[in-house]
Amino acid sequence: MLESSKTWQHNYQEQGFFVVRDYFSASEIIELRAVVLKFHHLWQQDNAKFYQEEAFNSSLITGSEYLVRDERISLFNFISSKKVMAVVDALIANNPAFMNTQLFFNPVNPSQKDFWHRDCQYDHDLEGQKNAIAQTQVVHLRVPLFDELGMELVPETHKRWDNEEEFNVRQEEKGKVSSDDLTTGKKIRLAAGDLLVFSADMIHRGLYGLDRLALDILVFDSAGDFADYVDDDCLPDSSMLDEIVEPRLFINTLNLKLHSEL
Repeated sequence: MLESSKTWQHNYQEQGFFVVRDYFSASEIIELRAVVLKFHHLWQQDNAKFYQEEAFNSSLITGSEYLVRDERISLFNFISSKKVMAVVDALIANNPAFMNTQLFFNPVNPSQKDFWHRDCQYDHDLEGQKNAIAQTQVVHLRVPLFDELGMELVPETHKRWDNEEEFNVRQEEKGKVSSDDLTTGKKIRLAAGDLLVFSADMIHRGLYGLDRLALDILVFDSAGDFADYVDDDCLPDSSMLDEIVEPRLFINTLNLKLHSEL
């Protein structure tokens, strides 16, 4: 595991991503899939118009709106399992913290196209994006629940700014649109049981098609100023912490939120 940790750390630092094939067993995926599908079906019913017209993801999977207590605890135990935490600890040495979960699926609307972006572009102007890339970043751990086309990433853009082609496509400048192909893109096909780890702030896009349903776990370094992004409802309460085998990922977030309120 130590050798794997060093490889993961090196690949993430250099490329901004890595894939671990067949990381989760079939039984682990089956158990996870059952909980996530319940959330997904209830979320679809509650958001029927949005789902039919434009949705391609949802969030707060660990929240209380659609899942009962035992199902939430099951999710929390997967997120903080030894396998997941081995990867998290390899990338974030000091006090990694849980941010959120997201679920990615195919849009119903056939006119929707997958699009290039950096997650930070939705919170910052261009200068803010450059600062975000240079500072603490959020890490996505993507767990595909079925075989899928995967993602397309632009290696090394977790630590460098866009080149001219990338900028024009991502920002839709000079006649380009964000769904245009990039010559620098690298496609990563994924199967159920794989784990894809990537920087939220690198240039990337999901690839629509097949039975796309992927759970993303978002984590961050406690040194980063991200506590305000965390929804209280997606965190375990004190009684749940006793039933989570390794709760430190959530305890770190709870402590950050407590300190931010003081």
